[in-house]
Amino acid sequence: MAITAWAAAPGEEELRQAETGWAAAVQKGDVAALQRTLGDRLIYTHSTGVVEDKKEYLERLRKGTQKYELIEHASMNIRAYGNSGVVASRVRMKGRSNERLFDDQLLMLHVWVKQGGRWQLVAHQTTKLL
Repeated sequence: MAITAWAAAPGEEELRQAETGWAAAVQKGDVAALQRTLGDRLIYTHSTGVVEDKKEYLERLRKGTQKYELIEHASMNIRAYGNSGVVASRVRMKGRSNERLFDDQLLMLHVWVKQGGRWQLVAHQTTKLL
């Protein structure tokens, strides 16, 4: 029996790189990189139900009221659709939010749009796993 290699659809490897770049920038607290990575009309929904826009989310990172020590992808399911894409992941996020420590196993859904030749994150949603 022949085994055939699966080839990523166009854009899927770029989305994987965008996703890992986002995680690295968030862990470093690199607000300048996130300014470029996050779409101007971002909808950022935390697992707590708090919803922020780009300005609110970046301000919390700048102030240190939201800090990530670890974002570790256990899996990534990537779908590219021309200039848009979806990444569904299982992740571990560890850090501090409003002085509360967290270490959560999550399902995470990201929606990406390619604008001006680069992928931008336009929606983030996490759900805690019990």
